[in-house]
Amino acid sequence: MQQRTAVGLVGLLVALYSGINWMGNLREAIRAQSRDVWERRPQDEEKIWVKYFRDLISLIGLLVALIITLSITSVAGSAQQMIISALYLDNIEWLKPAWRLIGLAISIFANYLLFFWIFWRLPRHRPRRKALFRGTLIAAIGFEIIKIVMTWTLPALVKSPSGAAFGSVLGLMAFFYFFARLTLFCAAWIATAEYKDDRRMPGKTHR
Repeated sequence: MQQRTAVGLVGLLVALYSGINWMGNLREAIRAQSRDVWERRPQDEEKIWVKYFRDLISLIGLLVALIITLSITSVAGSAQQMIISALYLDNIEWLKPAWRLIGLAISIFANYLLFFWIFWRLPRHRPRRKALFRGTLIAAIGFEIIKIVMTWTLPALVKSPSGAAFGSVLGLMAFFYFFARLTLFCAAWIATAEYKDDRRMPGKTHR
């Protein structure tokens, strides 16, 4: 019992350390894409404990936001049939697709809020307004596609004996891999997109 507790604590600490470093790498990559020059300047350096604390807070905020968006997607999907059955509207064929579209729109809106926070808060420089809004919309739709594909593939993955043992871990790693790739792609798009009369978002440039 004590060994299992010790192994669990060590695993939790390793996962936390890896998550903080992953968040730090994601933040630095987004900031590098938003800078005027690729190289870091001396004033960009910060104390290591400040960096780790900031990455820890950002990681917690990101995980909470991810849980909320995934919960909204799940609740929106499961509530559709309950509402239709409660109102005795099962015989109306066109209502089910309409409810699915409503649930999809709610989920994409939740994704939009998540990525808006990422692209507005993590870069050191304020992004341009039109580029931010459009890039965030691309990320929100792309993230919804990732969630739909993962929902289809994960049940098939865990059917095999090896999938039952490692499927959840592989699924989690794949999820965060595609999430990071999508985030960096859209961050680069926001940093390089040029629109006429596109002003920067209000607020001070922060560290």
